[in-house]
Amino acid sequence: MIYPWHQQAWRQLAEHWQNQPNAWLFTGKENTGKIAFARFVAQALLCERPSENRQPCGECASCHLFSQNSHPDFYELTPEIPEGEAVGRKLLQIKIDAVREIVDNIYLTTVRGGRRVVLVHPAESMNIQAANGLLKALEEPPQHVVFLLVTHARDKLLPTIKSRCRQMVLTAPGREEALAYLQGQGVDNAASLLAFHSGAPLFEAAPELDDMRDELLDILAAPRLLVMLDYAAAFDRQKQPLAVVIDCLQKWLIDIGLAQQNMPPLYYPDFAAQSAQVAAQTDALKLFALTGRLNALAPYGHHTLSVKMQLESLLIEYLNFWQNK
Repeated sequence: MIYPWHQQAWRQLAEHWQNQPNAWLFTGKENTGKIAFARFVAQALLCERPSENRQPCGECASCHLFSQNSHPDFYELTPEIPEGEAVGRKLLQIKIDAVREIVDNIYLTTVRGGRRVVLVHPAESMNIQAANGLLKALEEPPQHVVFLLVTHARDKLLPTIKSRCRQMVLTAPGREEALAYLQGQGVDNAASLLAFHSGAPLFEAAPELDDMRDELLDILAAPRLLVMLDYAAAFDRQKQPLAVVIDCLQKWLIDIGLAQQNMPPLYYPDFAAQSAQVAAQTDALKLFALTGRLNALAPYGHHTLSVKMQLESLLIEYLNFWQNK
């Protein structure tokens, strides 16, 4: 399946089908259909009776196996979620053992006599050992093996990996197209959710997080110390990573900065009046300082630090900012 906004990219790829590289790197915004696109390419590469425009037939033995997630020549490398474990506060990674297992297999004879395809997503989740292990295979690729790498954060990849892949940018849909898609899926409050998710329509539904975010925004609009401390304790009980709150706060501060320049909000259009009110009573320099604090903390958003204590500290800093202290 390819989403409508990626049809043009598929046509460009199909037109040069005979000039396939041994490795593709599909880049673009998260939650816009890049993995679905890569899977479609993988199925097309493995299909035994592709159509004239290179689309998979959906009927041959390879397509059947692919649809059942059991094709013996298709390998998928993605962070594993430990069975029975809470992973909300864990930074999931692709590790070297998983890379080694796949690399060992792709040097063997193909099962169905055609290509072998390795899909890696998100590629930036490989730790340094795993990335170096994959790099060796990219430097000396086995015959008839195609690597498909998908990344939401291209700059986090090793330059040597990027240099050994043919890169294709998969663009996100425009706002109207994305909004129409969400409304067609019956998503409630589609416009607000689309704004918060930066125009990426394929976000996972998370009603509990949406409620927690709305509660946080009400607090940020009119902060009180005891309410903030209660919120930090309640959030900690949900076992969510600090990255969730950092993301919400960063976007809220961006909207405040826009309001200080008499510009409309980007992420919270339903809270335009509240962000404008905060912008009117706060100082731009203090806003930049608080933003810098959040940016410095962001890399540790999934660290096993005390989320409650960190969140209390952040909210108190925000209260001081709101009070112009």
